[in-house]
Amino acid sequence: MTTLFDPIQTGDLHLANRIVMAPLTRNRAPGAIPTPLMATYYAQRASAGLLITEATAICHEGQGYADVPGLYGTEQLDGWKQVTKAVHNLGGKIVCQLWHVGRVSHVELQPHFQKPVAPSAITAKTKTVLIKDGVPTFVETSEPRALDAEEIPGIVQAYRHAAQNAISAGFDGVEIHAANGYLIDQFLKTGANQRTDDYGGSIENRTRLLLEVVAAVTEAIGGGRTGIRLSPVTPANDIADADPQPLFTHVARVLGRYGLAYVHVIEGATGGPRELADRPFDYAAFKTAYRQAGGQGAWMVNNGYDLPLAEKALAGGADLVAFGKAYIANPDLVARLQAGGPFNTPDKMTFYGGGAQGYTDYPPLAG
Repeated sequence: MTTLFDPIQTGDLHLANRIVMAPLTRNRAPGAIPTPLMATYYAQRASAGLLITEATAICHEGQGYADVPGLYGTEQLDGWKQVTKAVHNLGGKIVCQLWHVGRVSHVELQPHFQKPVAPSAITAKTKTVLIKDGVPTFVETSEPRALDAEEIPGIVQAYRHAAQNAISAGFDGVEIHAANGYLIDQFLKTGANQRTDDYGGSIENRTRLLLEVVAAVTEAIGGGRTGIRLSPVTPANDIADADPQPLFTHVARVLGRYGLAYVHVIEGATGGPRELADRPFDYAAFKTAYRQAGGQGAWMVNNGYDLPLAEKALAGGADLVAFGKAYIANPDLVARLQAGGPFNTPDKMTFYGGGAQGYTDYPPLAG
């Protein structure tokens, strides 16, 4: 029987095991520039089969939180090169998560204090993080403006350019962030997309931006180095769709064309319940639609996994299992899972912002 500790080849990625470190925003990149401390942090976790970086802005306009990294400036790329080198020196594999937050931002984080952009001018009833007097502070998101259709090709190009930058910075691939109520997810779902042009209304139209981004990125760096993250029913960042099952059946069918390395699926509410009574969803049918469309990428599952649940998922046909909060406090999570524990408890007070405390100072497994 397949175990978490078995290797796997998926697309162009040969992974030593099926344990994935999920993307975790930690707000430790002042000026959007990755630091040497970040290189230490990722290197500590290099025993994972795959590391997915914290969400990384593809352009200044795509930033939604203070002190998150970017992938569009020379200093940023130089910082990331130190991270990828540190991980590769330890035999690890790492991909960069490409991020545009859309409406989940604040004018203080935007170029020239402009409004954030979105499919429609609907404010997200959620909060973001600003750094005030050195202290992370949660604030309401700003009112966005609706993107003009002629602006959208520029955003697609920003994804393409960011993917190319990622490869030049030494990453093994990229993950397109199309989940958790950020820009691509905003276009997908009716709760945020009230457009009447070719990017709104029908399922095919709401899926258009996603497919244009996937096409651009896979053309630029190859499908075998491209993954995608989806969250069919999460309410994160005030996102919802009136009928997610047919929407994501369509998404699955068209993604099958692109030879992706993997599909990363958040089951239920991100960081919350795995099942939502008001938003039922058939994940097996979602996966079946992808396979029937010719999709051969690894199927990665995420949300609240521990060892027994991960083993059950693998037995049920999952290929990779992503662990999030467990990786904050347990850089050697692979060894701890193999040993059955013990596991360090994360310090929630240090999740967002700060320095080494609660970031690189968790003790390794004794002995």
